[in-house]
Amino acid sequence: MELENKLKRIKLIVFDLDGTLLNRAGTIGERSKQMIKELEKYNLHFSFASGRLHSAITSFAEELNLYSPLISLDGCLIKSFPENKLIFESNLKRNHVLKAIDYAENFLINVALCHGDAIYYTEYNSIIPQITDKFGARYERVHSYDDCVDNTLEILFAGENINLMKYVQGKMDFPYMLGLSSASFRSQRHEGIYFLEIRRKGSSKRTGVNRLLKYYNLNISEAAVCGDWYNDISLFQTKALKVAVANAVPEIKNYSDIILDKSNDQDGISDFLEMVLNAKKRK
Repeated sequence: MELENKLKRIKLIVFDLDGTLLNRAGTIGERSKQMIKELEKYNLHFSFASGRLHSAITSFAEELNLYSPLISLDGCLIKSFPENKLIFESNLKRNHVLKAIDYAENFLINVALCHGDAIYYTEYNSIIPQITDKFGARYERVHSYDDCVDNTLEILFAGENINLMKYVQGKMDFPYMLGLSSASFRSQRHEGIYFLEIRRKGSSKRTGVNRLLKYYNLNISEAAVCGDWYNDISLFQTKALKVAVANAVPEIKNYSDIILDKSNDQDGISDFLEMVLNAKKRK
């Protein structure tokens, strides 16, 4: 009965994309599309909270006919769709970006600068488009980073030496630098590749959802979040209804209120959406 009441209260559903709403082919299940269309009749809002760039998620919003702010780069940027109106952005300070580039060059670590619509890399980092997991991103090769430092939302390090990455992560953290947050993790697609992401402190999927709730004037108890991977953990450390697909990592499942029996490749999210729809019908 408690779960039933939570489902009835939901007014906002936020999806992670890769590994959650999207299957391994990068498409949304037909049943999920149908459920979302049905739930729109109950004035539900839908959005994404993705590690992708904004430009790499708008096609899915268009496919679902969503009219909502979209959270990209794990909370660093929030823009409305389809108006493309800026709601929030968290640009890194110039000196922090320059210091990161300096560390990358000194330790021979691949580095790229992520903006809202493209990822910039140089000739010396030409492997970046091949090994990074920024699905759907537009990569642009530049002669140097000089003209790309401003408006950087995220610094992305990539490499095989996890110890070097940890060392650089320490150098980019307090007490050496202030106002930054970092996350290191292994690649989902490439064995032996590790990533380090540097952002301005205060940007995460969790803070992105909080800003979305404020935008809609909703309470966290009226939201549901759906995810599968380590970068979704901040989403699952909230009082929202937390939904994990069957393929989610154990850390996500440990935080979940609902663990679905089906994976993203089986359109597992559609089962959760049907639960919400049935609860709304019984209201």
